[in-house]
Amino acid sequence: MNFKILILSGILILTGTRISFAVQAKKENPEITLISVYDNYQVDPELKTAWGFATIIKTPQELILFDTGGNSEILLSNMEKLDIDPSSIKKVVISHIHGDHLGGLEGFLERNSNVTVFIPNSFPQSIKNMIIQNGAEFVEISAPRKISDSIYTTGELYGPPKEQSLIIDSKKGLVVITGCAHPGIVTIVKRAKELMKKDKVYLVLGGFHHPPLSCVKEFKELGVEKVAPSHCTGDLVREAFGKEYKENFIEYGVGKMIEIK
Repeated sequence: MNFKILILSGILILTGTRISFAVQAKKENPEITLISVYDNYQVDPELKTAWGFATIIKTPQELILFDTGGNSEILLSNMEKLDIDPSSIKKVVISHIHGDHLGGLEGFLERNSNVTVFIPNSFPQSIKNMIIQNGAEFVEISAPRKISDSIYTTGELYGPPKEQSLIIDSKKGLVVITGCAHPGIVTIVKRAKELMKKDKVYLVLGGFHHPPLSCVKEFKELGVEKVAPSHCTGDLVREAFGKEYKENFIEYGVGKMIEIK
């Protein structure tokens, strides 16, 4: 009798697990909008450019700021012109320690400290102290983990410096967003596919850190559908991607919005 109860309990547990997964699946793959708010490339002439990178990830539930550029005044000015209220952001993700990605953080926190900042575990105590002193909280990232519904970090990958990138499990496939791609842009894309156990990469966006021209061919071999290289990618590589990807090449720079439905 006890054995039958044990079997029945096991069936119920397994059934519950399936239901849980099914509910989770319904929440996955939301509509996503990506908005460039800081870059040295320009799409909207009304916005300011500067060396660095910052992108807003907009989901139905929240806004996430990935990197903060090098200057908070430029970052906040561009956000204002794009009608993005800094106080609407609850999560900030910093890819790596370089000033053109981290420099705008303190000024942003002075405007909105009601955020959680996801930083690489390797960041020095001085950065952590700055975040706390400005009234915000931080989470140290070393391994891959979930950041939000359908949004994940790769965890720290070795560059140098150590750097994290974001992976979005979108309706159209994986979207990989990099700050500077110091660990290697091809390595990051491969890691994203491996972590998510999915082959379809819809879009790779961000700084590609002056990769060799051979990366264009490697992207094709990896099945990357669209590319939006910006910031530190380099003009020659951007041009090579443009020639190869044609209509699937996206001019990404400050003011650009990409909707993934």
